[in-house]
Amino acid sequence: MYAKSYKELIVWQKSIQLVKAVYAVSEGFPKAEMYGLTSQMRRAAVSIPSNIAEGYKRKSRLEFLQFLSIAEASAAELETQVIIAKDLYSEIDYRPTEQLLEEVQKILVIFIRKLNAKR
Repeated sequence: MYAKSYKELIVWQKSIQLVKAVYAVSEGFPKAEMYGLTSQMRRAAVSIPSNIAEGYKRKSRLEFLQFLSIAEASAAELETQVIIAKDLYSEIDYRPTEQLLEEVQKILVIFIRKLNAKR
């Protein structure tokens, strides 16, 4: 791999920042959302760095790619949930979360493309 630890991967570091941003933004949701959108967004966000870490530890490039693909899908899930949240709770500032999410998605696409090219 490219790093001694998954913690050195920029995409993992940025996705940890994204988790924190999602937790912060979802704090502004009504308590009625605790087991709805709040929980779903947090789970999707946490899934991103978790899958990056798990895939990295598998030691196989193909398995790593599979887990990066899952992380990418979780990012798309989170993107959809942010769109829904913006429609429901428009008074909240989603820009920091959206910017981090977009950055993580771009890095994942590039990373997956580069790993696929090594076949």
